[in-house]
Amino acid sequence: MTKKILIVAAHPDDEVLGCFGTVARLIEEGCEAYTLILGEGKTSRDDSRNAAAKKDEIAALNNEMEQANSLIGIKKVFTAGLPDNRFDSVDLLDVVKAVIKVKDEIQPEVVFTHYANDLNVDHRVTYNAVLTACRPMESETVKEIYSFEVLSSTEWNYPLSFSPDTYFDISGTIAKKKEAMALYASEIRDFPHPRSVEGIELNARWHGMRTGLAYAEAFKTVRVIR
Repeated sequence: MTKKILIVAAHPDDEVLGCFGTVARLIEEGCEAYTLILGEGKTSRDDSRNAAAKKDEIAALNNEMEQANSLIGIKKVFTAGLPDNRFDSVDLLDVVKAVIKVKDEIQPEVVFTHYANDLNVDHRVTYNAVLTACRPMESETVKEIYSFEVLSSTEWNYPLSFSPDTYFDISGTIAKKKEAMALYASEIRDFPHPRSVEGIELNARWHGMRTGLAYAEAFKTVRVIR
């Protein structure tokens, strides 16, 4: 049976920054992968733009999201349309239900999601929602949950630090990860911003150097059931 993977991310581009090198590799190895993006993205932050402009920007961002996910072979992208940087204004149960709806449809064995102590509140809510939606009941399909880092969020929550314990060799897929991020034209930044193509490569080289690899992605294991 083909192993199914679900990425649960708060915003468009979080999925690329967090785990696209790893998921691209797993897809190449025969896994089936899906993405759930819970929030609208950055376009909901500025209240000064009119409704038509916001709608156009959201449509453009969603198009970038579809292209980036298609690039590595994600079978389908699901969205929930939660308000950007305001997940804490939504009842946690409603966020949990959004995760459960997709999880029940996909029946994944592996879930990748945010780190519990990120600076961004939406990332923290997403983590809590995933843990609630994937409680280890007898009938639960999810056997592995991994937290990923998101550049320009995880490392900015000083002094709380990301302490990974699992590394995936992405030497063969780092190029795909960088190409996917480049498709997010509205989100990518110029170096030395962490959310840049150069920043992504440097981070992967840093994790690779720590583990004897050319390039690696790092994760904090939340739960693995063998």
